[in-house]
Amino acid sequence: MPKPLTLSIPHSLGRAEAKRRLVDGMGDVRARLSAVSASVDDSWTDDRLTFRVVALAQTIAGHIDVLDDSVEMEVQLPWALALLAEKIKNKVSRQGTLMLEKK
Repeated sequence: MPKPLTLSIPHSLGRAEAKRRLVDGMGDVRARLSAVSASVDDSWTDDRLTFRVVALAQTIAGHIDVLDDSVEMEVQLPWALALLAEKIKNKVSRQGTLMLEKK
């Protein structure tokens, strides 16, 4: 099994605002994935979002922890997608940074 993809996105929003933006952003994520995914399941427990996406017969699962000054993400990719881990990491990091920028 490939090692999990991990990333950290720093922010200066505080925990509550960062979490609010992630909650709001899940609607956009669902819309983007709807064309290729069979299901997107997510649930919050305190400041941790646990998620599971089934797309193109592949399951991606992981969690996102919202901290005071960063968002930490760990994702288990199936072997087929693990080959693209660096590209996926860069895209998720860019999108996450845009979501967490001060406005």
